Amino acid sequence: MLQSDNQYTKLRWLLTIAGLFLYVVDIWTDIVLALKYFQEKHFVWSALTVVFVLTGLFVTNIFSYAWYRDDMSDVTLNPEGKTTIFGLSKGGLVAFHLCGMGIFTRFYHLLKKGFRVIWTTTNFYTVEERREVNHSLFCLATDLSMLKLFEAFLESVPLLLQLYIALSQNGCSVMQYLSMAFSFFNIAWSLVDYRRCLRRSLPHISEMPSGLSTVIYLLYKLCTIISHILSYTLLLILSPYSTVALTVLWLFWTTWAHLLQTNFCSSRGLELVYRAVVGVILTFTFFNVKGQDTRVAMSLYYSFYSLINISAPLLVGLLSPESQRVTFLLTVSGLIFGGLVVGLLCLVLYYLLLHPREKWREADEVDGLGAENETTRRIRNFLQP
Repeated sequence: MLQSDNQYTKLRWLLTIAGLFLYVVDIWTDIVLALKYFQEKHFVWSALTVVFVLTGLFVTNIFSYAWYRDDMSDVTLNPEGKTTIFGLSKGGLVAFHLCGMGIFTRFYHLLKKGFRVIWTTTNFYTVEERREVNHSLFCLATDLSMLKLFEAFLESVPLLLQLYIALSQNGCSVMQYLSMAFSFFNIAWSLVDYRRCLRRSLPHISEMPSGLSTVIYLLYKLCTIISHILSYTLLLILSPYSTVALTVLWLFWTTWAHLLQTNFCSSRGLELVYRAVVGVILTFTFFNVKGQDTRVAMSLYYSFYSLINISAPLLVGLLSPESQRVTFLLTVSGLIFGGLVVGLLCLVLYYLLLHPREKWREADEVDGLGAENETTRRIRNFLQP
């Protein structure tokens, strides 16, 4: 009998719609904010916001198209050698992705296939067929969640910009609040959605339990990310030249991903882009880049970032006390230190008591992993939470 944890349920389908809503609103608020800056003649802020949004769209569409192309070339996924996928030719796929609609085609295909499976043809599958169909749905959902994870962390850069603008001006408009709020929601949603989809699309590892485990994991990620972003913002307020330090930090993590010799993409050029995106993600939070034991690496990572989080408020208070009100600095410092402490406590609690223990076993044909296809290889080689 198919276990409920491995079923693509109606709730999962409805949550996909919720994820689409968050994704669209997050981009919409950034675009509206860019127009607002332009109307107020803040042309640099407007241009930077647009560039960061377009960069996120550009990168996600590049990977989306490449994955479609790889799946079409995979004989296990496309044994008949069809030149179309989900009814779209290669030319159609190129056109959609050039228009920035690649991720929306994936939402459409997942929702359409999921609707057909869980709402209309529930009783038409044998147990083995249903297991295979559910696995394929979770693979589609994981591809989508990986793209949303890329977009969410590339969106962290404009979020950092909005925080810098708001804190340096000692004020914030309603649209800025909305933009930052939806960016945080999108990051939170992407983290949890990716983790759950990843484990369900790889049946040879144990599933992430829902409930307390998910809440603790989310608190660990969000609290540490928020403290990092606020620390970066204070450093930018202290001196705009802090962008040079952030760029060096990104180059360091990109180089580290290169030294680890990641093997995620099917082409060398795309692998370099992937490592650059990994560098951005590691600038804000820790992920297991190569699927190895990372206890030492994680300890060093958060020790280094704790030093940044502690140093940023102290540097602003000592080097630029006249530019900041005491109440403001105490409030932001409290958020940074509080987020850091809560985040690290949740990290320790999660990995000591709540982290699912890996249960590697030989894959069988029912699992759909007897002969690894391109989609499964891609998911297995992606960032591990």
